[in-house]
Amino acid sequence: MALDGRPPNVRAGRERLVIVGAGMATARVLAELGRRCPGRYVVTVVGGERRPPYNRILLSPLLAGERAVEELALDDSQALPGVAYTLCDPVIAIDRDARVVVAASGARIRYDRLVLAVGSVPLRPEIPGIAFDGVYTFRDLEDAAALIAASRTARRAIVVGGGLLGLEAAYGLSQRGVAVTVVHLMPWLMERQLDAASGALLRETLLRRGISVVLGAETVAITGEGRTTGVVLRDGRELPADLVVFAVGIRPNTALARAANLAVGRGVLVDDALATSDPAILALGECIEHRGTIYGLVAPLWEQAVVVASRLAGDTTVYDGSCSAATLKVSGVELYSTGRTVAGPADEEIIYEDPSAGIYRKLVVRDGRLAGAVLLGDARDGAWYGELMRQQADISRMRADLVFGRAFVDHAA
Repeated sequence: MALDGRPPNVRAGRERLVIVGAGMATARVLAELGRRCPGRYVVTVVGGERRPPYNRILLSPLLAGERAVEELALDDSQALPGVAYTLCDPVIAIDRDARVVVAASGARIRYDRLVLAVGSVPLRPEIPGIAFDGVYTFRDLEDAAALIAASRTARRAIVVGGGLLGLEAAYGLSQRGVAVTVVHLMPWLMERQLDAASGALLRETLLRRGISVVLGAETVAITGEGRTTGVVLRDGRELPADLVVFAVGIRPNTALARAANLAVGRGVLVDDALATSDPAILALGECIEHRGTIYGLVAPLWEQAVVVASRLAGDTTVYDGSCSAATLKVSGVELYSTGRTVAGPADEEIIYEDPSAGIYRKLVVRDGRLAGAVLLGDARDGAWYGELMRQQADISRMRADLVFGRAFVDHAA
């Protein structure tokens, strides 16, 4: 140990940065640090999974057999050199006074700056049978591997939850030859991203692909004796299955922060610098709550990573929140949703429908600016609509043509 108390590999003048969590958020922070201040920190990444950061966006195509596991590896050409990884050894405690994190193995790692990127945990309802064999969630590579293995012998699957992840799990299992039924509590699919009309159209699209959908149904129990044989709905119906997947939402992983007496609401509370209630600790990703909002999509994570890295580099960049957009990773189904999906009292809606072609477009306009967009069946203009929203562009002059897309607007101009 050096006379100044630093480990031998930590040169004077270099700060110790510890990042808790080895996911995509961490990978993006490291890439940004490599661009901004590659020599400032000695970096240690501590994670609970067996693998270094990988592309979670591709878990759904992996389950569907459209990608190989090797393709989930992230491009490390821009990675910060010299990062030490401690994997399969999750952090279980933070000693803020000593500035030390404690891993499950007992290892104690000192830090000058700490970043929490601990993500979220899938919700598992406390219902009878939830611990049976054959009941899964779908959040990480181990979940995907377990579902792929189970699909080799399963004949019927129930996916509980008709949101993005539930529908992608249903599609993946159906591609592996399993008969799938989606059970969803709400009146239409993806109610957070779609309105009733587009939700109904999406259901018809899935039915044509052989995926059954049961709406307005609450799952209250798992049947079987140690291994699932199906589910019981609130109305008494029983649906048979030898594989059940719960995709009913996520909960920010706040246990570590709460135990360290950091401020926690629904997520770890952060300010516009993405600092927690301890200025030495930053946080980003699915574990945080910023201005009352929790983000569960990838695009906000990238924006947050830029802010975290810039702050670590000594800049004053701030995070103003993100305008999230959702897409569905189901081959042949084009879907894009951003902003408001249902008009409020001060909004107006512009709708174009072609049911025979399976196309639905809805724009929500407020004060001459685009406030939301839902595209199903043809989502080519999604990124353009998203940019108009981010720029808060005045769309008054193009309003009559806007719903038909960018090419039509450019031609009309």
